[in-house]
Amino acid sequence: MKTTLATVEKASDKRWCVIDASGQILGRLAVKIANILRGRNKPVYSPHMDMGDFVVVINANKVVLSGKKEQDKKYMFFSGYQGGERYENVATMRAKKPEFLIRHAVSGMLPKNKLANELIRKLKIYAGSEHPHVAQNPVMLTK
Repeated sequence: MKTTLATVEKASDKRWCVIDASGQILGRLAVKIANILRGRNKPVYSPHMDMGDFVVVINANKVVLSGKKEQDKKYMFFSGYQGGERYENVATMRAKKPEFLIRHAVSGMLPKNKLANELIRKLKIYAGSEHPHVAQNPVMLTK
């Protein structure tokens, strides 16, 4: 049996998906999003090409974390200067930038190369239930 690799013609078939993040656990949601972005849910998946679809995530501020991670989990930011290290917990990040929680989790599940930069650009995250991508006729994905 011959192994077939994906071509550019097969990779050009992109669709738009909408995922409602309200009430979903952050890590499990990030796995679903990363698999759709990479194209692992398609039969023509190739790990070296961008085979995935566009993903629109709505209600990012209503994502759930299990246990006491809302207060205990911390994100570290470093300015590059001495003493420029600061920590933010999930509760403050949800209040400031709720999109960051999902983008950070999904980017950690993508490959660490140039392909990941292309894939993360196809992820659109919105804190509320409205999004401006109605013209692309996105398909609503269920849980």
